[in-house]
Amino acid sequence: MDYESETVRAFIAKTLEGSAGDPVEDAVKLYFAVRDGLRYEVYGNDLSREGMKASAIIDRGFGFCIHKALVYAATLRAIGIPSRVTYGDVRNHLASPRLRELVGGDLFRFHSLTQVYLNGTWLKATPVFTKTLCRLYKIRPLDFDGHSDAVYHPYDEEGRQHMEFVRWHGEFDDFPYDLVIGGFQTHHPKLFASNTKTATGSLEEESADQRALLATGVAR
Repeated sequence: MDYESETVRAFIAKTLEGSAGDPVEDAVKLYFAVRDGLRYEVYGNDLSREGMKASAIIDRGFGFCIHKALVYAATLRAIGIPSRVTYGDVRNHLASPRLRELVGGDLFRFHSLTQVYLNGTWLKATPVFTKTLCRLYKIRPLDFDGHSDAVYHPYDEEGRQHMEFVRWHGEFDDFPYDLVIGGFQTHHPKLFASNTKTATGSLEEESADQRALLATGVAR
C-alpha cells in the first residue's frame, strides 16, 4: 500500500482539486474516483507482488476487487484517514458463463472491499464495479455516502439475487499477499494464465453472453 508514492498522490490531487478538506466529502470523492476511474477487469491482471502495489494498479488503469479496494485504502491513508482491507468468500450469481467456468462455479474466494474510519466508526465501502459494467450486467451501481456501509446489494435491478457473503476472512492493515494470491491459486487455478497473471478476456464483451443466459431463465 505505497500511499506515499508520487502516482498515488497525483491521483489524489486530481480527485480532490478544490477540496475544502472535509474527511467525509474527500472519502466519498475518492470512492467514486476509484470505482469509476479504474476499469473493473478480472482478465489480464498482474497479481505479482510488484503488480499489487497501489501505484502500479493506478498506472495500469484497471483491476478487480482486490486491486481497487487496495487503491482506495491507499488513497485514504495518504490523506490521513485510517483504512484497511477486508476479504470474504461470496456467491456471485451474475458472473458470466466463462468466468464461472474459470472460477469453478459461483463461489468466489477472497472478494475484497475497503474499511474506512470516519466520525469514530469503521465503515465498509466497495469501490469495485464501474457504472458502465453495472449497466451491462444489469446490476445496481453501489454508492457510498461516507455515513453507512456500501456492500454489494443482494439483488440486481430486476430483483434477481446477485451476491451473498458466505465467509469473512478478516481485516488487514496491508495486502496479505500470500493469503489472498495463494488462495486464488488454490481455489481458482483455471483463472490463471501463468503463476501471477490471470487469463485473457473481457468482462464487458462477456456481458452479452450473460444477458443471453438471463433471457433464457437459466441464470438466477
